[in-house]
Amino acid sequence: MKKVIFLLVALVSVNMAVAQTQVGEVTLPDTMNFNSQELVLNGAGIRKKAMVLKLYSGGLYLPAKSSDAKAIINSDDTMAIRLVITSGFVSSDAMSDAVSEGFEASTDGNTAPIMSQIKTFVSFFSDEIVENDVFDITNQKGKGVVVYKNDKELGVIKNDAFKKALFGIWLGNDPADNKLKKGMLGK
Repeated sequence: MKKVIFLLVALVSVNMAVAQTQVGEVTLPDTMNFNSQELVLNGAGIRKKAMVLKLYSGGLYLPAKSSDAKAIINSDDTMAIRLVITSGFVSSDAMSDAVSEGFEASTDGNTAPIMSQIKTFVSFFSDEIVENDVFDITNQKGKGVVVYKNDKELGVIKNDAFKKALFGIWLGNDPADNKLKKGMLGK
């Protein structure tokens, strides 16, 4: 009986060990579930500023692995980007500014058609942001973009053009961080 218990404990330990991925100092789960859809970690990386300051670790979760950024951006499938804040330099104001700049880059400066959705999204970062805060930015099929902070839902935005611009911040032609984009795409 002791051998069976030891074997079960060993198997559970091995499964738990491979069910996570280390990204810098952050551990990301290899799978997540949103809207009853299991998603797999497609890839991950670290968002840096000035090549040395690590702002956050981020992971892209998809129903199936893909390295095609354009297809991911244009897909209406359930997907998620998890951001784990790793720097005290990421304040509410800094995050709001970075997101606004990201939308400018993602839309080639044409934010007017989705400006009300951008304002709503930026408002999700109005509360204090501290190290180890976790943001899950999801697209949930049939529901829209749903954003969570530390597992608490902040709001829903239902607009396909907004979703494409949002995921374009990290995966578009002018991403927030090229190395992070490559990491999220598993390259």
